[in-house]
Amino acid sequence: MGAVGACNNLSAAVLLPSQRGCDSIPRRLNLVKPFLSIPETVRSLRLCPPEVRASSTSYFEAKPEPVVDEVKLNLRNKILSCPICYEPLIWNSQPGLSLESLARCSLQCQKCRKLYSGNESHIDLTVTGGGKVYGESKAASTEIFRLPLVSFLYERGWRQSFSFLGGFPGPEKEFELIKTYLKPILGGNIIDASCGSGMFSRLFAKSGLFSLVVGLDFSETMLEQCYEFIKQEDNFPDENLILVRADISRLPFASHSVDAVHAGAALHCWPSPSAAVAEISRVLKPGGIFVATTYILDGVLSYAPLCRPLRQTLAEVTGSHAFLSEKELEDLCTSCGLTGFTCTRNRRFAMISAMKPVEL
Repeated sequence: MGAVGACNNLSAAVLLPSQRGCDSIPRRLNLVKPFLSIPETVRSLRLCPPEVRASSTSYFEAKPEPVVDEVKLNLRNKILSCPICYEPLIWNSQPGLSLESLARCSLQCQKCRKLYSGNESHIDLTVTGGGKVYGESKAASTEIFRLPLVSFLYERGWRQSFSFLGGFPGPEKEFELIKTYLKPILGGNIIDASCGSGMFSRLFAKSGLFSLVVGLDFSETMLEQCYEFIKQEDNFPDENLILVRADISRLPFASHSVDAVHAGAALHCWPSPSAAVAEISRVLKPGGIFVATTYILDGVLSYAPLCRPLRQTLAEVTGSHAFLSEKELEDLCTSCGLTGFTCTRNRRFAMISAMKPVEL
């Protein structure tokens, strides 16, 4: 979507942010001006390498060899860790974080000796990954997304229903709003937690604004669906995207190694939001940002006499959570060590943001 087109389409939707947060978040979903104010040094990350130019005398300049920053490359390849002991994983092949290389490799924890292997679409970094007999089922809110039919339908009608049921602006408009929250960390890495079929993972990768995008989900069928979508696109930049199967409450990343975590329409589906956000806080770097979208059932519903007991029963039976106020979400982030909470609303839709405090 072009910048001008985005501005015209977004100007009609009014999303008022919480006044407790940063003043830089717009009062309307008019996201073009904040994004265009990003310094040229950051915006230039989206540009392709310079092409070979021909002069009037038919002399061609030789394209310079790319400069490889070995330190940054080493840090990039060491972001993955064992979900059991959080120790760095050792590559059993040439290190290289890309969609193709990670799927063909195997990684091993030097401490607990657990071996993790990739398949065609992703690498399984769950605690029980690779097990032959033992396995564990999750709550219904998690298991339903492992069904092949649900994974197939997710981008073919399921996700689109969020717009008229809950006020979700739609993936493109949500992506523009996400970028305003993530301006401080552009150029860094990002985890798209509970990525589903990779709707936002693919947008993050194609934007060129991040050094590495990790599409992470517990559902192997969702990750396979994401892989299929990627293969259908021409010239997709899969060298900066990897797909990882993992438990949101046991993230396979080193502590303080991630610049940003995004969770789109997922927070209410996590069996334990507090355990998940605590893990997100652990892996975020100081100054790292957590951005998530969810529903809020506030207003008259939050004052209904049986609302809170029913919500508790629903969570116990299905593993799904209904948030009743912005304050509840702020308290969740604060209790997990995140600060600077902000919230942008549109009917039931809420996009929240919080930051890992910078160490003094």
